[in-house]
Amino acid sequence: MNGKLKSILLASGALFIGIAIIQNPKEALEASQRGISLWWEIVFPSLLPFFITAEILIAFGVVRFFGVLCEPFMRPLFNVPGAGSFVWAMGMASGYPSGAKLTARLRQEKQISKTEAERLVSFTNASNPLFIIAAISIGFFHDEQLGILLAVCHYVGNFFVGICMRFYGKKEYHPRLKQPLSIKRAFEELHETRLKDNRPFGKILGDSVINSIQTLMMIGGFIIIFSVINRLLFSLNITPFIGQFLQFIFSIVGLPDVLSIPFIAGMFEITLGAQMTSETTATLLQQIVIVCFVLGFNGLSVQAQVASILAETDIRFFPYFIGRILHGFFASLLALILFKPLYSDAKQASTGDIPVSDYVNTHSFWAELLQYFQHYGPMLTLLTLLIGVLIIFHRRRKE
Repeated sequence: MNGKLKSILLASGALFIGIAIIQNPKEALEASQRGISLWWEIVFPSLLPFFITAEILIAFGVVRFFGVLCEPFMRPLFNVPGAGSFVWAMGMASGYPSGAKLTARLRQEKQISKTEAERLVSFTNASNPLFIIAAISIGFFHDEQLGILLAVCHYVGNFFVGICMRFYGKKEYHPRLKQPLSIKRAFEELHETRLKDNRPFGKILGDSVINSIQTLMMIGGFIIIFSVINRLLFSLNITPFIGQFLQFIFSIVGLPDVLSIPFIAGMFEITLGAQMTSETTATLLQQIVIVCFVLGFNGLSVQAQVASILAETDIRFFPYFIGRILHGFFASLLALILFKPLYSDAKQASTGDIPVSDYVNTHSFWAELLQYFQHYGPMLTLLTLLIGVLIIFHRRRKE
């Protein structure tokens, strides 16, 4: 009966979305254009180099090398192998869903167990600094210094999630023999891993490009469809209806009603939620608390991307979902604690005044990087897609 009910709910949901798109074609088109613009200009060109580099590093055994070196601190802290340090670092540098992508890759390579992969994926999906500092802090709040607070809350919150999730699946964990730190052993592991992958360099590079493009195409599809769904929920007055129930919870924790609808939007899609939050009349601290939770939760759009990636392995999605809830609460709590020392006091020391909304350093590295992607991103995306088509065409001809 549960299976039949699930089938009915899924079919009804798909039918509802289809009818809503037909009834609201203009809103659906605008939301779709917004989603594809974000993917075309920012997401694809910024994530592609990280994805390709990660694939090559895994194939050449470099990840295994650093895994051996980082085992002494990754195991006690997070109860995951040292290779998790590479996933953690790349997840922070490139942004979601890189953590899930690399965790799935390590699991497919059998470098980590199923339980270790579920621990790892729960805290290695983070937003990249470009999005936090350039898009949110500068683009929405017009204050670069705010990005430091948001980044610290986001990344430290993820660290706490990793500490909590180290206890997940403890009974299933079989402790390994402790080995002393050895650079020689790390090089031996690197060499053995490279020998196991007997593909020539050209094949490795081509596979890295094709796999990265396929993943990014999937990510683009999720960004567009969730952008459309979010817009349709507003057009059909479903979001305001849900917001009325959320206002009661917000009143208990001391948050104004005006943040309820931006919060719901952020639960679906981070960018829109952060933008709407910045435009409300709530105090800056209240806005930051909501933005920190939304960033930590990742939004259903990113979670759907992660679920799609994990579906190719035996890694369960539920531990990741629990980690997102924990991350949201940790980041919001850190925002309350660190707002004064990291932002208000720093702003007073540098300007002698409490923050103003129109402050922004137009010569900021992050602002210039964002402008670079917006200007050259589409050309990089188009060039990469062309290269991918040529690689596939060349392989088809050889077959």
